[in-house]
Amino acid sequence: MDEEDTSVDVLESPSDDIAAELVSDRSAYEKQKATLQTYLDSLPYECESIDVMQAKLEYIVGKLIVCAKSKNWLVLTTWDAILQCWLQMRYPMTTSTRASLVRFYYELCLLPGIEVRVIRSWADMLYRLLGSKTVKRKLEATDLQLPWKPLWDVLYKELFPKSRLAEFQGNRNLNNILLYVAESCKRYFPATDIPDMLETFLPILTPDTTLTMIPVLTSFLPPTHTHIYLPVIFRIWEAFNSNIMDDRFLEFAGILAEEHIAGQEGPAGEEGGAAWKDVGIWTQEEWLMLVSKGIESLYVPVGNSSQNIAATAVQADASAARQGSKVKKTISRISSLAKLFVYSMALDGPIRGDSASTPGSPNSQPMGYLAGSKALDSLDKLITSTESFFHPSNSGHWTFTLTNLLQRLTVEFADRWLEEQQPSCKTPVAHRLTPSLRRAFVDVLRTPAFLAMFSKDSFSISMAQSALRTMALLEPTLIMPELLERAYGGLEVVNETHRTTAVLKMLSGISLPLVSEMIWRPGQKHLLPLLELCLPGIDLNDPNKTICATLFIVSAMQHVKVGDLSMNHSGFALSGDAPAEELMELDAEDTHIPEGVEMSPFVSLGRQEERTLVRESTAGFADWVTSLFRRVLALYENLPEEGGKKKTTGGKSEETVLKSIKSMLDVVTLHLSDQLFDLVLNLVFEYAVTNAKSNAIRAFGQLVACLARAQPQKTLDKFLPSCISRIQEELKYGASSVRTTSAHDLVPSDTTLHWNMSILRGCLAYGAHALLNHKEDIINLLSLLLNKTKNERGYTGTAAIVARVMHALSGVYPSDNRFVNEDVWNQPEFGESHNTQWGRLYEAKDVKVEWHVPSTEEVQFILDILDRVVAPALDKIETLARSTQHWDEVIRNDFCRYLLFARSVWSGLPSFLKEGSKDIVHPCLDPETELEGLLVDHLDVNAGFILTDPNDPRYQQALQHRIRFGNVAHLAAVALRQIQGGEDHLDAVVAVVKAIDTYFLDYGMSRGDFITLQKNFAQSREVNRVSARQKENSRIAWVKRAQVYHCGRLYIHALYRRRSSLDDTLLKEDLAELCLSPYTRVRRLAQNVLHSACGSYVRATRYILPSIFNALSKGNDPDRIKGALYVLGNKGTAALTMSEPPLRRQYLVALLECQHEEKPSIQKLVTTFSTECLIHLSEEVIRTSAYTAPTPGVEASIRTLEEEFSPAVIDRKLTKAAVECAAKRVKRCLEETEKTVRSILEIASRPTTHWRYVHMAMKFLMGFLRRDAVAPPELVHFFMEQTLSPQPGIRASAEQAIVKTAVLMKIRAYAKTDDELWLCKWQSPFARTISIDNPSAFLAQLYQPVNEVDGFYVDLLDTGFLAWTKVIKCYPVNLSNSVSWDSASRQCLQAMRSFIGEGYFTQLATLWSQESSKASGSPHLHAENVIFMITLAKLFNGEHLHLILPIVEPLMTDADKFKQAAAAEILTGLLRGSKHWPRQTREELWSWLTPRFDVILAQAKPDTVSYWTSFLEHTLLNLDPRRFQPLVNWILSLQLDFQGDSAFSMTKALNIIVVFIDSVGVRFNGVSEKYASIFFDNADSNYAEIRTSIANALCLIAKYQWRPAYPSVDALLAACAESPDPLRISQGFFSYHVQSIIDNLPKWKDERFPPPRVSQSRYDKVGLTMLLWLWVSLYSPEACLVRPHAMALLPELLSMSELSDNPELQKYSSAVLRVFSSVHLPSSLTHIVLENLVSAIQSSESWRIRLHALPALVVFFYRNLLTISSNGVLKIMDVLLDCLSDENVEVREMSSKTLSGVVRCSQRQNIIPLKNRFISLARSVKLPSRTHHDYGESLRKLHSAILGLCALIESFPYSVEPWMPSLTEVLARHATDPPPISTTIRHCASEFKKTHQDTWHKDQLAFDEDQLQSLSTMLVGTSYYA
Repeated sequence: MDEEDTSVDVLESPSDDIAAELVSDRSAYEKQKATLQTYLDSLPYECESIDVMQAKLEYIVGKLIVCAKSKNWLVLTTWDAILQCWLQMRYPMTTSTRASLVRFYYELCLLPGIEVRVIRSWADMLYRLLGSKTVKRKLEATDLQLPWKPLWDVLYKELFPKSRLAEFQGNRNLNNILLYVAESCKRYFPATDIPDMLETFLPILTPDTTLTMIPVLTSFLPPTHTHIYLPVIFRIWEAFNSNIMDDRFLEFAGILAEEHIAGQEGPAGEEGGAAWKDVGIWTQEEWLMLVSKGIESLYVPVGNSSQNIAATAVQADASAARQGSKVKKTISRISSLAKLFVYSMALDGPIRGDSASTPGSPNSQPMGYLAGSKALDSLDKLITSTESFFHPSNSGHWTFTLTNLLQRLTVEFADRWLEEQQPSCKTPVAHRLTPSLRRAFVDVLRTPAFLAMFSKDSFSISMAQSALRTMALLEPTLIMPELLERAYGGLEVVNETHRTTAVLKMLSGISLPLVSEMIWRPGQKHLLPLLELCLPGIDLNDPNKTICATLFIVSAMQHVKVGDLSMNHSGFALSGDAPAEELMELDAEDTHIPEGVEMSPFVSLGRQEERTLVRESTAGFADWVTSLFRRVLALYENLPEEGGKKKTTGGKSEETVLKSIKSMLDVVTLHLSDQLFDLVLNLVFEYAVTNAKSNAIRAFGQLVACLARAQPQKTLDKFLPSCISRIQEELKYGASSVRTTSAHDLVPSDTTLHWNMSILRGCLAYGAHALLNHKEDIINLLSLLLNKTKNERGYTGTAAIVARVMHALSGVYPSDNRFVNEDVWNQPEFGESHNTQWGRLYEAKDVKVEWHVPSTEEVQFILDILDRVVAPALDKIETLARSTQHWDEVIRNDFCRYLLFARSVWSGLPSFLKEGSKDIVHPCLDPETELEGLLVDHLDVNAGFILTDPNDPRYQQALQHRIRFGNVAHLAAVALRQIQGGEDHLDAVVAVVKAIDTYFLDYGMSRGDFITLQKNFAQSREVNRVSARQKENSRIAWVKRAQVYHCGRLYIHALYRRRSSLDDTLLKEDLAELCLSPYTRVRRLAQNVLHSACGSYVRATRYILPSIFNALSKGNDPDRIKGALYVLGNKGTAALTMSEPPLRRQYLVALLECQHEEKPSIQKLVTTFSTECLIHLSEEVIRTSAYTAPTPGVEASIRTLEEEFSPAVIDRKLTKAAVECAAKRVKRCLEETEKTVRSILEIASRPTTHWRYVHMAMKFLMGFLRRDAVAPPELVHFFMEQTLSPQPGIRASAEQAIVKTAVLMKIRAYAKTDDELWLCKWQSPFARTISIDNPSAFLAQLYQPVNEVDGFYVDLLDTGFLAWTKVIKCYPVNLSNSVSWDSASRQCLQAMRSFIGEGYFTQLATLWSQESSKASGSPHLHAENVIFMITLAKLFNGEHLHLILPIVEPLMTDADKFKQAAAAEILTGLLRGSKHWPRQTREELWSWLTPRFDVILAQAKPDTVSYWTSFLEHTLLNLDPRRFQPLVNWILSLQLDFQGDSAFSMTKALNIIVVFIDSVGVRFNGVSEKYASIFFDNADSNYAEIRTSIANALCLIAKYQWRPAYPSVDALLAACAESPDPLRISQGFFSYHVQSIIDNLPKWKDERFPPPRVSQSRYDKVGLTMLLWLWVSLYSPEACLVRPHAMALLPELLSMSELSDNPELQKYSSAVLRVFSSVHLPSSLTHIVLENLVSAIQSSESWRIRLHALPALVVFFYRNLLTISSNGVLKIMDVLLDCLSDENVEVREMSSKTLSGVVRCSQRQNIIPLKNRFISLARSVKLPSRTHHDYGESLRKLHSAILGLCALIESFPYSVEPWMPSLTEVLARHATDPPPISTTIRHCASEFKKTHQDTWHKDQLAFDEDQLQSLSTMLVGTSYYA
């Protein structure tokens, strides 16, 4: 039913359905028309024809085009919203129109330099037009082609911003928005461009950019022609260890699997479709990789490691921090995994014969796959291996992931199943799912779902239930019997509430198969017994259980008619209702009854018998219904008293219980047969007349309302007379006569009055036709109540009654929510055999919705109430408002009562009167720059308003009443402003605000109500459908759909309304003034109303702003200022004021002028709002409102759009006027902006301005700096002044401002066109590009010193990892030209230069070397200082060098660390800024600096050394190191000493090398080999710090040596397709060194020192260094590089893990083992690792090695479950069986645990041989006496046999296999043997009990008496009587 997901957004729609999919050949347009028809048919009024709506669309598009031509982007976004309204009406749009609109918005998103907020709204429109694919895409790739290159250009500058620009862009999220656009549009990028894309993306993918480039790859590549890019993607994937990459690629794989389910028959055709390979579209290798990544994502802690080690990938991403992933997207890996499994399933292999029960030789491997599907087989292994983690006793953070997987798998499966049932399905029949696959699938997931049903957290429970629900609909015979067994069990136990609630929740999920004989025949007869069992669940003391019980009743009852059928014994139903016999899916397997269940209640009988049983059971309905109502009334009696401000009953839990009971009663009463309804009505009436309970007043009213809703006439006739007489009686005796205006507790004497009013409120709420018969009574009653109820509780009750009455009379709402159409319900035959129709589902077109539409009499009734009751009330208010001199209690009470009554009447009439055209007095247009014609206009659609024709006298009559109501509200507001002593009259003021609220906003439909309705509909639609493809749903869902569609039409009327003069008066004079009230309560309320009103009325905000700004000026009361700040600071208002230049100036100046007000709360507000408005202050905002650049792309898309419509689509006159206005608008905008800057600068420069405000002004001014205009010199002068401010915050901002000014100046000087300027494509005049023809020669050149004549520097090497880009940017050594500044820029430079005098740097250095107040953990350089220094150095080409150096000299060696930091900052800035200095200046700097390096290094202390390492890092990063040749030479000449005395002085030098390697990267490769040798030779250092540094250095050297760079992308693609290791990840960079260490280790091991000096031994030290290196590498993104070395070191690792005399070595070796066994391995390597592990266990002398290697073996086995060959598994089995009889008890127990896991996952066919082997071993051993010399040996043998048997029992934790019971007798015999045998047996028995308790009632049948006795013996040891 759904086409877009109903994420609630501005105007989200209750989605499309597929009523039209019946005929699949018709054009898409025809289908849309058919769908629309089902919507229109469901409404009770005439809607627009398609042509009319087409004309409206043309009108909207016309406006969009005019806005785009005049570049008026902000107005264009307002018309987007109208287009959304149009789309929400679901009228059809031709494919070509849709395509050209998509093209138009796509081009808009690519405009450079537009405000992000605006682009975001366009991206959103794009997504809405394309629609999300749930059923069918709105546009296919053939309908539309989009260019990808321009999008990449815009995105590139966001992903890789220029370094100094990045500072100012903040986190503006544009990259994510553009990637989202790419993802939405990728299928429309031409497939022929795939090679170009790879040509563009792959060369710039390097280890430093993976986190950015992988999302780009998956977002851009079209999902066809996968053979081009899949090989390279899998190769990249296996080469990196990254969580983000796993996310993206798994998602991508899931999408492709679904996309190409039809293989080459699919929409992409022969050429573009993916061919079917081994498993789905994947080769065997790819599939294994995908599944093993999937197993990893479940984060299940297999192999007893309590801590989870799967997270190396997450840590690796965190460590790749330098590239910082700016790309954010939440990806549900689990859904992708589910897609992958489900869409790869097909019959693609031989079927596996289950040989588990037939004894074969232990080595026979089963051939074939589960149900003949490889994918299903993999899934089966995955689920089996994790089965025990579903059990509630074994829950943890993985529970949610696992249950989520179950749920997603079933959803995807159902979706695919339904798709393949449709005639339009393109999947070849051979690849479709089959019933046997479906059965096997459900069978695999059944057990885990049953286990997870009782999970501990509610999320997991609901996931498991959702999975069970889907499976029950797919295969009811497999699921329902087991479920019902659990259900009866769970409802009959009293003491386990958790089980009861879980069972009730679950039953509510499967109510449809339970009640519908079409789905599962034996279900219906269980309905009544279950309903009876759940009655005790309704219990106020257990709210949770009550809610679950009502939920079940609701979900079952909404499909059933509650009526007794046992009277009509007619066997078969009468004609027409029984579904024909052949429609039934008769399951062949159901016919034979399995043995052992002769008369189970869950076995299906013949249809006749079933129906007879059901008929008989319905006789119990009458008793059930009466006991249900009695139970509810009893619960009401125990409610706490009503009270509190909101008159709630008790706390939150009681409220929820009442709500759920109300919804339950609603459904039950609606489906009662007439006899039962009368029964209930009498029961309730009796109770109402004889009781009046003060604590259940509201609740009982709701109960009556439920009855009234089902049968209004009966209910009203029954209750009305008695209620009226009792109310009159009570009022006569003075009930509710004490005047109050504020909430208070109930007066006991008023109870009866309120009780009857509440009943009345219930009766009058529905069924307007029933009210007409009692018209006079009702009108008299309303007058009576209005005049007599004087306390607050009484008159609010009256108001509620009148609002209900008005709503019932005037509303258009569906009046019948039963589960079948009304005509069916009323048929006598239906009444006699309705059980055959239970659970009936409808298609949209078959539902007949019954609506209430007001008749003429009802309209007259409303007008009579207005004339006879409301008009006199308004007269009274007018009189009171005029007598303001002497207000007292009485007058105030009357005023509040009458006003509330009038307001309630109008709040009940939102759709009574349609607003006509209004005389607009204040359009708030600026005639200079704006056009009336482009003002946004609301979309006028029919929405069922009752009075629409202004010529109708009734319309005029109603309109006069409404206007009068508005005038009275105004009058009252004016009056209350004049009264003294306002405190007392707050209630009255609040009443006025609420009246104004009703006048403005109770029209059409409010957004909140509409969203609630949508959510409600979405929920009820999901309940009964398995997938979005399903055409049938319950009738109620379709009725709700019709209602949502109707309300959507009403909602459109509430938007974009125009203002009449009365509206304006109320807005400005009353509401805006009330927002500034001295009372917080009034202020808050009025502000909320004002913001809502401004959202509904066009230009209302602009109309009230002047008066709000006024309130901010000096001399105002602090409360008024506060109110005004709140109004302006509202996010919507602020966004508007900040986007209009004149308003922006007023707003910012007003904020800055607030410093005169001392109140702290106001200062806090100013700070908050000034920070919030910074996001609206950027160069893009100014450019968006003054856009002058050419827009060729948009122009081209407009031309194609124009062709879609008639020539009249464009209003030529309007376009011309708009284009003329545009020029004025731009000019005006720029003038205003200049004015703003001057005003702010003036405030900031005043000597009296407080420093906080200077800082604020500084931030504002920075926002106004932009790249297309020069900053005025006085502004630059101000910034320079502030760089010497004593306030660190101001100083930092000023430095940033100078940097920004300089960078923008540079860009403007470099860029030649607008595009170059905004897309960051300018060329530096210093730069050249050289083409790379011979990469290796090019790299060799970089290692050589630079040639002084024609050499060049290459700063950024961001390519050459996978392949090389064609050209690269470089800078010649000898620069000839300089930057040509324009005159404005020269003035700026002059302003800066004039400020930098003799003392400037001295002051700066003093300020920089102050201790910083922010105590940060690690000492670091201040980035803003460094960048500021770089900027000065670059701007003035080093002309101040002679001033700076003498200042730095003393700081460098000062003992104060902050002074050293300042020195490091200044030097970093100078070195980086000297890039383009004249040669002489550069040499001067170096000749001064070079001799001082040694001094710096020598004096660096532990607290300052990090400043100098950061100095190196900042200096060298991304610049050619040859620019710093003296520094590089100095670093490379450092002497590394590893055996000295001072660890600190050694690590100093070593760390410099490490930082150097990391900073220069690839360019270190020239010398890296030499250093690697040094590091390996000195791996035996005594100091831990040095060992860590060596480990890090080795990791980095390998990272930078790894360059599989191919000369071209084509060569790379070819290698990936053919070569086994194209990325060269398995070559091992240090094989030679590692091998020599391995050769020496045995020798060193023999030379180890004895403890306590053992950790000084060479073996231990080298070992630790190697382990650290492996550990660091395995946790890095390039983990695969160390894999060859780790493989080589494996045997050594195992032997280190046994050295208990060196705990550190032992800890690290076990940890590395564990991590290594859990890292993803390609299948080629698994057998090698396995060999190693197995041989280590087999050959080692030491039991410790075995103990450490076994857990690693388990983890390894699970992680590589699918890749281990059958021989490999046999090897594991042999090892385990050997270890079972190990000397050491711990090893034996560990191997028993391991064995049960291995048997469960893959060795089921060997169970019988194993069992026989263990039993015969146990029988052959006789234990001699303890003193006997063979005792130990015999005990060990026996223990191994017992452990083996226990392992077999534990391998099937949740079922009892046929071979199990006999084992209990064997084990029981040994239950009394000495430990460890007896303990093993007892542990096994208690585990068995724990895992079988859920199903014990069934499992115990498998054991006979003796065996059960043996089982209990195993549990407790000896029997007492034995």
